[in-house]
Amino acid sequence: MISELINDLKDPLSDFIPCPPALKRSSWITLPEDLKSRLVHSAETYLKFDYPSLTAVDFMEFSKTGNRSHYEEKQFKRRIALSTLVLGECIEYKGRFLDDIINGVYIICEENAWQLPAHNSYLRDSPQSILPDITRPVIDLFAAETGAVLSMTEYLLRDALTRISPFLNKMVNKNLEERIITPYLSNHFWWMGDGLTPMNNWTVWCTQNILLTAFTRGSNDSRKEQILRKACKSIDYFLEEYGEDGCCDEGAQYYRHAGLCLFNCLEIINGISNHACSSAFKINKIKNIASYIVNVHVDTIYYLNFADCSPIAGRCNAREFLFGKRTGNKDLMAFAASDYQNSEDPLLEEEHNLFYRTQTIFSHTDMLSFNNKSMIHPKDFWYESVGIFITRDKHLYLAVKAGDNNDSHNHNDTGSFTVYKNGKPFLIDIGVETYTKKTFSPNRYDIWTMQSRYHNLPSFWDKGVELVQHNGSQYKAKQVSHQLNSASSFITLDIGDAYPDKRIHSYQRTAVLNKDENITITDHYEGDIPCPVLSLMVWDEPLIREHTITVGNLGCIQITGCSHIQKEKIPITDNRLKTAWNQEIYRVLVTMYHQDLTLIIQ
Repeated sequence: MISELINDLKDPLSDFIPCPPALKRSSWITLPEDLKSRLVHSAETYLKFDYPSLTAVDFMEFSKTGNRSHYEEKQFKRRIALSTLVLGECIEYKGRFLDDIINGVYIICEENAWQLPAHNSYLRDSPQSILPDITRPVIDLFAAETGAVLSMTEYLLRDALTRISPFLNKMVNKNLEERIITPYLSNHFWWMGDGLTPMNNWTVWCTQNILLTAFTRGSNDSRKEQILRKACKSIDYFLEEYGEDGCCDEGAQYYRHAGLCLFNCLEIINGISNHACSSAFKINKIKNIASYIVNVHVDTIYYLNFADCSPIAGRCNAREFLFGKRTGNKDLMAFAASDYQNSEDPLLEEEHNLFYRTQTIFSHTDMLSFNNKSMIHPKDFWYESVGIFITRDKHLYLAVKAGDNNDSHNHNDTGSFTVYKNGKPFLIDIGVETYTKKTFSPNRYDIWTMQSRYHNLPSFWDKGVELVQHNGSQYKAKQVSHQLNSASSFITLDIGDAYPDKRIHSYQRTAVLNKDENITITDHYEGDIPCPVLSLMVWDEPLIREHTITVGNLGCIQITGCSHIQKEKIPITDNRLKTAWNQEIYRVLVTMYHQDLTLIIQ
């Protein structure tokens, strides 16, 4: 798709201009005063900054204990500090921040490896080496990100660094050559794609940063066309796996690394090829990929979530705004502008990708002034490619996952549903805990958040053994049908095959939003195992009275067809989960009396 657009390049490739360099003072001087003041103030917090130490023992911790966050926090802090200092210097351009910038450049170039310990392997899903082989660099997500941070630093401050010492620029370019450019051209990393193995956000996330690194070097390197063509092939592999509807099977949080990195890949390619790929933004699939984030938005900070995605998937920023602009999607532009105006961190002060931060700075005025009152209310939607059903009215929001248990970042959640009321979580999808070695290991589904028993799904009991859903493409929903209309919308599906026991003949679930009235969930079970126990995951403490569950002050669930209801409290101790659920959550266990169970949610 993208490779075809560059097949007949008539003009030589040019350098990429991500934004004006600091030397072009008029572009930086004319930025709004309050914006400049905030950028300088942020940079001042890193004056005389003591960059965190990263030792070999820190790197080895992942292999020894499975903890990945300790190393990552230190590595990311180095890059956040450098990016923040660079922006402060671009605003002032007086040299006040240069010593700390040079320290940052030096210390990052001195790192033996830029990849994360969790990604320190050469084959996909193979065991990680305890320490890096410095003779054979790995390009993972964050090696590529580091290349982009250093390339943007050198690009923005090229003249200022050269005045101090031309060896600084040479040092950066040598490291980029040895750790990024040469390995990219001479090796095949799994995320590059081969048309056979499945891709995910890594493909365009890495490719975006490779392109940024290669095309901000200010040289006429003959290898640039090789890099471009290899990058376009990877982008095509990535796009081949997307459904025409543009649904991200990794969820809203990963749209920022999938759809938005695809956008920046196209931005860079257009910037270096005299807009050879400008027509890509008119392709329906790419337009649908862009609009996905609007369609899965619930209200304020909340998004429909499944798999490893959090319900709080982050605010929109310049990338969404610009993606909307390129695809002619004013709803996306309005949505992004509104989100930016309400963001707690509009200038991305905790983001180490310097390119994203400059995109924000030079889109700041447009996003603040954009008329977002024209934004339409999100529509009901059916994403066939992944099996995501979404319907809503003025008060209630219902989503059902109707695909299979083989998504990227999969949880065993086929048939689970999520409910919001008045923009607040009612029946929830928990999300995922902080990543550890176990998260992406054969023991992934030993983690409680991955299991169907902690989704809004039934479990079956046989002689004291709990039977739950399994992972894999064969564990899926079947006989799926749906209808979306203004009065009521419904989906019906059979999730019996999501369980590995053939004694479960069928488990049919129908979910209906009777608009401006209620949500009705009707389950019907056929099988040779005793009737199941349905888990309902809620945030506010539920009050159980006979067959009615009252969830905080939000609403109630009336249940028919159950013999017993009980609740259990689940403390939230993990830092990643705490970003969404800052208190305990609850699991309500509803034992089905016979074969039919009905929930009326209002």
